[in-house]
Amino acid sequence: MEQELEMVSKLIDTLLEFAVQYGFQILGALVFLIIGLKAATWIGGRVTRVAEAREIDITLARFIGNVVKLVVVVFVAIITLGNFGISTAPLIALAGASAFGATLAMQGPLSNYGAGLSIILSRPFAVGDTITVKNVSGTVEEITLAATVLVGEDGEQITVPNKEIVGEVIVNSHTQRVVETRIAIGFGEDAERAVSVLRQVLQDADDVGQEPRPQVGIHDFTYGGVIIGLRFWVPGRQYFQTRYRVNDAFLHGLKAARIGLLPANGTAMAAHALTADHEV
Repeated sequence: MEQELEMVSKLIDTLLEFAVQYGFQILGALVFLIIGLKAATWIGGRVTRVAEAREIDITLARFIGNVVKLVVVVFVAIITLGNFGISTAPLIALAGASAFGATLAMQGPLSNYGAGLSIILSRPFAVGDTITVKNVSGTVEEITLAATVLVGEDGEQITVPNKEIVGEVIVNSHTQRVVETRIAIGFGEDAERAVSVLRQVLQDADDVGQEPRPQVGIHDFTYGGVIIGLRFWVPGRQYFQTRYRVNDAFLHGLKAARIGLLPANGTAMAAHALTADHEV
């Protein structure tokens, strides 16, 4: 019993000696760490707000703010470990080896991060733009390091890995999207009048952009008729809705002007003739 009491007494003395010798050092290091983390958060947020105030893209502004915050946190951690008397050289070597191993094990995700960094820095598109890439279209809702999130016309969320975007052909129509369509009329119809009717329909349509101006003209010729081509811009978020509504207005306008479309047999004759020419 006396030996156990003596051991407890020695343990208490050792703890008191340690607390007296290192207590203020540990307390100071912890206080410095807490203040440093708070400062890192404040500095990162401040940098983000300044970047946004200078009208830098919101994604790029947040990325810069997060990088600054991470750098400050790393410096605070190194200084805190130094205050505890821990050598940071082995930790830096261990971090380097771990990073190398993680790079080999995470080549897929890391390629997405690298592509995301390229998108954020080069800015081929921004939040709110309507883009088409790899047969996928939508309005850009968010750009992260891993993926780009699009919103389709029906509200569906489309997540595209960034490595699938970099190196591909990107069509950025910003807030609008072009509609390209063709209407075939017979040779006996007045083509100039048909062009005038279709152009008037586009001018009267509220959802059709007038800058750049809609384009209407004779696109091509076919057996038994004339093909009129149309190009006009509509809101990217209402592409199909506007296109179908305008097509309906085209049909009613041509009917009111008594301009007939190319009959089905004329289209069949054209297809047969093209096939015959190809075989020859």
